[in-house]
Amino acid sequence: MAVKPLIGITASNRGSRTMTLLNRFAVWRAGGRSVVLQSRRENDLTPLDGLVVGGGDDIGADLYGGELHLSIRTDKNRDKLEMEALDLAEKKGLPVLGICRGSQMINIHRGGSLHRDVYERFEGVPRGRTILAVRHVDLLPDTLLQSLFGQDTTRINVLHHQSVDRLGEGMAVNARDRYGIVQGTELKEGDKRRYVIGVQWHPEFLVFGRKHQGLFRRLVENA
Repeated sequence: MAVKPLIGITASNRGSRTMTLLNRFAVWRAGGRSVVLQSRRENDLTPLDGLVVGGGDDIGADLYGGELHLSIRTDKNRDKLEMEALDLAEKKGLPVLGICRGSQMINIHRGGSLHRDVYERFEGVPRGRTILAVRHVDLLPDTLLQSLFGQDTTRINVLHHQSVDRLGEGMAVNARDRYGIVQGTELKEGDKRRYVIGVQWHPEFLVFGRKHQGLFRRLVENA
């Protein structure tokens, strides 16, 4: 019997239990097995076959030359762990799924930057966060995300207040909402597409959304 691929899932040290459990459940449903990676633990990255960079704390502004803000909760040790995990994934060519913060971290790892607060940067963005799929986004043509969903639009949940600004090296936008906010990115390297996708929403909460769960299926298939 073939050994199921091992997927590392990064998580916050604080208040991420439900999010982490749902990520593990989604990986299990997709046919993989998982291990949680947290900065408070000893983490062995070498056996990983794939990586989920999960949601949670904001990313330290020092990583992308952004403006420091004392009211934002960050975790420099988690930032360091995820940068190391992404270094390994790039070196070994592992598939990666970035979720919310994780999408931003993928972009930063490749030299990109963030908007510190979407409510300050974009006009008319409704405040409030929800795990329900309430916001429409356009999936851009000729992207891996659009081909994976097989449609041009989808609905997403909204739990973030930061977003991708300047794209990192080799990254491309694959989803935007009506306010102009980047809601997804992916890595493009010529004609060869390695599965590296970041989505600003939380597909793990959309447990009955087959298309959203497909993000995990494709990750495990590539692993």
